[in-house]
Amino acid sequence: HLVRLIRTPITSQEPTVTWDPDAGKIDAAGLEGMDAVVHLAGESIAKGRWTTAKKARIVNSRVRGTKLLAETLAQLKQPPKTLISASAIGYYGDRGDTILREDSAPGSGFLAETSVAWERAAEPAARAGIRVVHPRTGVVLSTDGGALKEILLPFRLGVGGVMGSGKQYWSWIAFDDLIGALQHALKNESLQGPFNVVAPQPVTNREFVKTLGRVLSRPTIFPAPEFALRLLLGEMAEGLLLASARIEPAKLTATGYTFRYPDLEGALRALLK
Repeated sequence: HLVRLIRTPITSQEPTVTWDPDAGKIDAAGLEGMDAVVHLAGESIAKGRWTTAKKARIVNSRVRGTKLLAETLAQLKQPPKTLISASAIGYYGDRGDTILREDSAPGSGFLAETSVAWERAAEPAARAGIRVVHPRTGVVLSTDGGALKEILLPFRLGVGGVMGSGKQYWSWIAFDDLIGALQHALKNESLQGPFNVVAPQPVTNREFVKTLGRVLSRPTIFPAPEFALRLLLGEMAEGLLLASARIEPAKLTATGYTFRYPDLEGALRALLK
């Protein structure tokens, strides 16, 4: 059965475990005897400018929670066999058209540093013999949140266009394949450490924009220059929209995962139909 980890107790039939990462508190007894723990929590990086306070929330919401959870699991009498602890392709930084796999070195910049610290925070669980898996997730295609939701309105209105040079690679993943990859990681014990949760066909921003326009039957003739994006969004533009990461899902492919949506147009048509 499924047990949710929550901050505030709720009156529900659904089993829950309470915790407060900021205060370093967690109901450890409620975690005893579980088969696996999936930890994906973290402050959204796609909403709001990256002020100093916002960046602190992005880091702390990931690192503190992961460290508390990993240390707690390591001390249990009946720890889970598996901890899936989220990461992101921000780990690789801005790398141009270099093909990146799980064994590629980390990049530089805020998102890379955050991702390195995020993964490192789970080390207590790994040292205790728990299989720790880090899904490095790409740009998730969903209308409920993330980068696509943020850019969808101008494209629907016909005023979207290429961002910056348009040459930067966007490594994306359909939401259904994100869920599929997590389920695959739970079942496949040969998966360990980081694995890239991206589709096998990354595209440049120019390709992404043209495909989105074609799916929506809208023009994409209004480019967003780099200086305008930096002025409007600050550091977030550099980290999310202008950085280039050409990433392969090497481990997913090697362990036999079959993508439901391997190509961008098929994924967008299924999502936006």
